[in-house]
Amino acid sequence: MVILINGVHGAGKGETVNLFNEWMDPRHIHTHAFGASTEAELARPEMWRFWQALPPKGHIGIFFGSWYSDPILKRVMGSEKGARFAHRLERIRHFERMLVAEGALILKLWFHLSKKTQKARLEKLSKDPRTAWRVGKDDRRHYKHYDEFITVCEAALRETSTGEAPWHIIEGADPSYRALTAGQLLLDALTARLEGPAPS
Repeated sequence: MVILINGVHGAGKGETVNLFNEWMDPRHIHTHAFGASTEAELARPEMWRFWQALPPKGHIGIFFGSWYSDPILKRVMGSEKGARFAHRLERIRHFERMLVAEGALILKLWFHLSKKTQKARLEKLSKDPRTAWRVGKDDRRHYKHYDEFITVCEAALRETSTGEAPWHIIEGADPSYRALTAGQLLLDALTARLEGPAPS
């Protein structure tokens, strides 16, 4: 099983990853946080570093940041044109279709916050000495592009929400609702797989 954790900064992505690791047996969970690609990774095919991190059969992989992060960010910041963005989304669809055909269960969670709520969340994190480290220059810079970010993300989710790997959007403002919704989606996905026919 591969769980993708993506969405707006401050919407509870990290908290959800921590909860998943608390709720399930950590011996069978592999959590990976992906940032910018290294020079070595850039010299290889785009999906290479994600392929290397895929969990073995019978295990769960949590991808905090995934193959969606780079194309979305580059499109928002203007370093990639629409045609290139569309091409990368098509490659993602093919990649996910291949994973499902190989027997993988993909759960894609997108955590959302309104612009006003995200601003308040970033300010709250910044003022608390225990969480101030979580808000960097990039987070503030990306917030200035919130409207563009949402437009690009809506297009990405629309183009890559497929029957075999649909997106699930979770409102991240209320921690209890967020945790309950994410947990229920995880439970439903696992139950459906365990009770359904074995993947071919």
